[in-house]
Amino acid sequence: MAAGTAERFVISEGARLWTTVSGAGIPTLFFNGGPGCDDYLEPVARLIDDRCRVVRFEPRGCGRSDWDGRYDLETLLRDAEAIRAAYGFERILLVGHSHGPNLALAYALRHPSRTIGVIGIAGGKVVDDRSWSAAYHERLAAVGEDLGGKVFRADPEVNRQGNASWRAYCRRPALFRELADLAVPCVFINAAEDIRPNWPTQQLAALIPNARYVEIAGAAHMIWLTHARELQQHLREALAFVTGESAEVRAG
Repeated sequence: MAAGTAERFVISEGARLWTTVSGAGIPTLFFNGGPGCDDYLEPVARLIDDRCRVVRFEPRGCGRSDWDGRYDLETLLRDAEAIRAAYGFERILLVGHSHGPNLALAYALRHPSRTIGVIGIAGGKVVDDRSWSAAYHERLAAVGEDLGGKVFRADPEVNRQGNASWRAYCRRPALFRELADLAVPCVFINAAEDIRPNWPTQQLAALIPNARYVEIAGAAHMIWLTHARELQQHLREALAFVTGESAEVRAG
């Protein structure tokens, strides 16, 4: 039986960060997309909260966390580490959606000994590619996107600073070498009908030694809105892979 949900604020370098925890089992930290998204991943947490102790948080400038103008990648990574420490987790599983897998990978590269594994959902890229962006915006204009009615509440600076610092991070000369040496197991679960091109995630899965890539046919970016059962199955298989569970546990 999964444990109940509890909210708390974690203090990191003077900022109050809204967090909530639910479920029982593997210590898990969720990373939202964006940059600039407040909490929206509760439906995903419910898919695994019988096996994971899931912490969700709103980054600075988003939702109920402090809006203090410090929205760069380095600050976010320090905030994530503060949340891990505040909850007393020695090691954590990292789960991210959209831009979230990028943040999870950056954390895993910074703290590999504290990372159980990385599970990406509908995202993961370490390239600043104009053709990717052009394809995304073309498809967005042509077909739009179902966000399930969610309206995000965030300081507009979060997106600007977050994207700028991520682009700078992607230009680090040693980045691909670090990814090729990463021992942390990773699973990327993407949507076949996402308006965002999936090739950067496929490249990541091919580059990282202990990584897997799967696609859910017919699914769009918010996979759980239409393919919750398929996503749950792939998440359970991913949990088994990153934790080394047996096939019997994986199928349970």
